[in-house]
Amino acid sequence: MTSRFTELAVDCHDHPERLAAFWREVLDFKVIDRSEGKVEIGSWVPTVEDVRARQMPPTLLFIQVPEGKTVKNRLHFDVSPIDGSTGDEVTRVLGHGATKTDVGQGSGGNWVVMADPEGSEFCVLRTLAPQN
Repeated sequence: MTSRFTELAVDCHDHPERLAAFWREVLDFKVIDRSEGKVEIGSWVPTVEDVRARQMPPTLLFIQVPEGKTVKNRLHFDVSPIDGSTGDEVTRVLGHGATKTDVGQGSGGNWVVMADPEGSEFCVLRTLAPQN
């Protein structure tokens, strides 16, 4: 017996649509499903057959909850730019509503800690773009 990692649920206090739109822009995902109080996005449209055949990238499911964020996340996203520098990616996600944040990471790392529009932390890591 085996399970598959199919979705990652993200609690949203205000607007799942707004947070899903932010992550759609950052990750170049599309909306897979939406209903009252939730939006699912992903890089592919999952089918039962595909999921049963092999591990596929999970989708992100943004769900409205009554409470707001109160402490540092125990789980967060790490993103790696694939066609520009880390600095370029930081600038791009700032333009979509992210902010830089400090969680005690110190200086000298090759990543930047940021927060999405609801304040959940994520990191922009080193670039994976080809180096000329």
